[in-house]
Amino acid sequence: MNSDSTGPAADPGFNPVVFYGAVALIGALIIFAFVNASEASTIFQAIQDGATDNFGWLLVFTVNILLVLCGILAFSRFGHIRLGGQEAKPEFSTATWFAMLFSAGMGIGLLFYGVAEPVTHFANPPSTFFSNPEAHASRGFAANAQHAMGVTFLHWGLHAWGIYAIIALALAYASFNRGMPLSIGGFLQAAFPRIPNLLVDLIDVLAITATVCGVAASLGFGASQINAGLTILAGIPDNAPTKFVLIVVITALATTSVAFGLNKGIKRLSEINMVLALVLAVFVFVVGPTVFLLDGFIQNIGYYVQRFIYLSTWTETYSPENWQGGWTIFYYAWWVSWSPFVGIFIARISFGRTVREFIAGVLLVPSLVTFIWMTVFGDSALYIEMFGAGGLAEAVSKSMPDALFAFLAHYPLATIASWLAVVIIATFFVTSADSGALVTAMIASGGHHHASFVSRVTWAITIGLLAAALLWAGGLGALQTAAIVTGLPFALVLLLMAAGLYRMLDTEHRQLVRAQAL
Repeated sequence: MNSDSTGPAADPGFNPVVFYGAVALIGALIIFAFVNASEASTIFQAIQDGATDNFGWLLVFTVNILLVLCGILAFSRFGHIRLGGQEAKPEFSTATWFAMLFSAGMGIGLLFYGVAEPVTHFANPPSTFFSNPEAHASRGFAANAQHAMGVTFLHWGLHAWGIYAIIALALAYASFNRGMPLSIGGFLQAAFPRIPNLLVDLIDVLAITATVCGVAASLGFGASQINAGLTILAGIPDNAPTKFVLIVVITALATTSVAFGLNKGIKRLSEINMVLALVLAVFVFVVGPTVFLLDGFIQNIGYYVQRFIYLSTWTETYSPENWQGGWTIFYYAWWVSWSPFVGIFIARISFGRTVREFIAGVLLVPSLVTFIWMTVFGDSALYIEMFGAGGLAEAVSKSMPDALFAFLAHYPLATIASWLAVVIIATFFVTSADSGALVTAMIASGGHHHASFVSRVTWAITIGLLAAALLWAGGLGALQTAAIVTGLPFALVLLLMAAGLYRMLDTEHRQLVRAQAL
């Protein structure tokens, strides 16, 4: 290829089948959603119901297998293997590394669900969640609150980060230690040399589609929440045109950020939004029921640890309810659909880490920070609902995007805090979009670490267009469907990658043992 070219083909390793195949598939989805909005909404709901009813077990099985493998690798003979070779040094400081992987891995979701999810579970707990419903009923609100935080920790904790850890470790090892492209297909070709090239290309197309749909879902949630905040703070209408304008503006900012690249744009924004999020969390912690939150954090961790096996393997088998379809299965599918994006991004920033350090950092630190965040916002909201003025459950049931702002209205300096929340959501919005665009461009360029400017910008715009199309076609329900439908098939790819990773690490360990014996 001519290196002076300005198009996507300027990328080293550019694969036209993957690039144009993914563009065509996602473009068809965007056009269908815009042209047939009412029909698309019905179809999306039917697809989501069918997927969750018939394949929810696959996601529960997959995330548990991946989490178990994380523990095996961390404590195994492979733990000392260093990404990039034994002499490799980390590219980023530990603090910057944590900020980048955390803002890419969760971001908008923490702002959107930090108040809304615990309050929703508190007000409407799933009856099949409790091993002893009669005892639960007799304990009343206290049991509801504890179970609400327990299931929230399940959705946002170790299982989510276990998905990211395995795919990121597999890609980082193959790229930095084996010299393979930083792509899903490239890893599978290294782990399973006999895999057909066409299947590799199809898997990369699926990875791009999953990434774009997963990030677009997050951007849709972010646009809805920013719109809700601006309606409360500035009287701006809460409607589809406003959301489209927000998506256009944020996508433009993300495009600018991704154009600057990893070290100038994404790195700086990640550090900024982590600082702003910390300021908001400290404000709520200090002004809110501080002692209640300290007590709650310890008890929430204890409950999560004690019920870990039960929580992890609960599938609603013996009940006609489908509560999990809208919550646990959606979350797992959302994390899986995000996994190509987050996995490649974490791999890209993790050069020089050992396997043990990598798993501990990716799995434990973000989970702990997430638990702190959910306790600060979730338990503060539950405190208002149980011991204060109340009204949050009703507000959340009416509009989930309004939840955070309805919550902050109970605090002093509510207007300032709400504006700060809007800014944080917007910066998380940008980091999710620009990181997603960077990773998608890397996949489409054959896993090359430095995809072209045109390719990065193309995918940033595509993600924004898809988020707008899904909101137009079916609102938050369409966003959920996109995550579930792309997450389900990619779960099989993750299981294959887990097997390949173990196989490759075992081969290197045997080679090191032989070399030391000579």
